[in-house]
Amino acid sequence: MGFSPAAQTKVVLLGSSGEGGFLSSFRSLNLEHVSPALLKGRGISPLAASPGRKDEVALLALMRRWFFARKPDAGFVLTDFPATLLQAKVFDEWLETRGEALSAVLAGPGAPAALVEHYGTLGLLQEPAVPAQP
Repeated sequence: MGFSPAAQTKVVLLGSSGEGGFLSSFRSLNLEHVSPALLKGRGISPLAASPGRKDEVALLALMRRWFFARKPDAGFVLTDFPATLLQAKVFDEWLETRGEALSAVLAGPGAPAALVEHYGTLGLLQEPAVPAQP
């Protein structure tokens, strides 16, 4: 049994989405709201935080477990990930591996310039944004 088109929506929110921002417009949709902080709060990550590159590896491992554990046709609203161009490219590979695509990417205040450019080039950026300086 599949989900309705609205429930299959896959959205990434870049930068500050804020309670008064565009995140609130997704609250009424029946979509999973996901962020690395939320997953860590659920105790999904047994990895201890450590400085530098290990943090990046631990974050990618956490998000990979979430991504590949969910049903492929289930929608989501993803905040705070990807936060770097490397994370975005890895996330793109995960989507391609499962034959999935993002529905939209929205950029809020403070969205990293590299991510705005990346998703703009892919034609996924839905709203113009003034990116933060790298």
